[in-house]
Amino acid sequence: MKDSFGRNIDYMRISITDRCNLRCKYCMPDGVESLARWEILSLEEIEAIAICAAGLGISRIKVTGGEPLVRRDCCQLVKLLKSIPGIEKVTITTNGVLLDRYLEPLLEAGIDGINISLDTLDPCMYEKITGFDRLACVMKTIERSPGLPVRVKINAVSIDFSSMDGEGCSGPGGSWWKELVELTGRYPVDVRFIEMMPIGYGKQFKTINHKELLEEMHREYPGLAKDHTEHGYGPAVYYRIPGALGSVGLISAIHGKFCDECNRVRLTSQGFLKTCLCYEDGVDLRAILREGLKAPEGGGHYHWPLRECPGEEKLQARLAAAMEKAIEHKPAAHCFERPGMITESHNMIAIGG
Repeated sequence: MKDSFGRNIDYMRISITDRCNLRCKYCMPDGVESLARWEILSLEEIEAIAICAAGLGISRIKVTGGEPLVRRDCCQLVKLLKSIPGIEKVTITTNGVLLDRYLEPLLEAGIDGINISLDTLDPCMYEKITGFDRLACVMKTIERSPGLPVRVKINAVSIDFSSMDGEGCSGPGGSWWKELVELTGRYPVDVRFIEMMPIGYGKQFKTINHKELLEEMHREYPGLAKDHTEHGYGPAVYYRIPGALGSVGLISAIHGKFCDECNRVRLTSQGFLKTCLCYEDGVDLRAILREGLKAPEGGGHYHWPLRECPGEEKLQARLAAAMEKAIEHKPAAHCFERPGMITESHNMIAIGG
């Protein structure tokens, strides 16, 4: 499936919840209200969209949130997505707090890769960023990574957290990134630094320029070199320290714009298909799915078996037409370097990570 600029769109990020068990300052600080259950796509609705997307050429899906593992049917969803013809790879992004508990069910469901969001290894700073003392829970899975059949990647947001620094914390100053990078020397994990998107609460934080970060890394590790090993299909540029078990990746959406190669769309937990983070444009697929359906009693999820729906073929055709039109109009590039042109007003927790 190609957009009007000839880019092959084969990757969909699906947010399955806006709820989270942490309160990261740049994403979902205290006071952010969660959606009612009926507002969130049901398992069957996600399945319907994924079946349609696969028919249009989507072959890889990332399950995100919120925190996807707070949704009880997350592992069931992974298994379902893996069973859809055309879907070759399903991965998940999680904060890792519940991962040790759900690791075996995820592996049994067929998960192909795990991304853990982790911005610091300092317990004090972790609690200041997230609002909770849960670092030890996250580290359990990282410590198990050498024996896992899937690759573990760690995502750290490149933000100046100095305003949160305090007594007892190692803080973000100087080589704040070094402790994360050195995980690659102990474990077969890829640590990726991601420039902050200036939308929602993220606008309050200054992203760290990756060109400067890379210069610091080269000074600290003179042998650091480009890693040309296959790490996936995303925009990260990878480097490796000699002798390390894992690699270091830089995802530089702001200072290293890669829109020409963008291959993704995002589905929010409310069923809105977004083609670019920077703009509010897209299409409401939930409205198509629920047209003519009665709202569930008690505010629960909509549940209905799509395959038994009398209008299944017509419904799939309408979904496909809506998705194709949205993708055809996918913008050429984001405008994060020109804040006045950004039209997206939602926070990342509402869009999906």
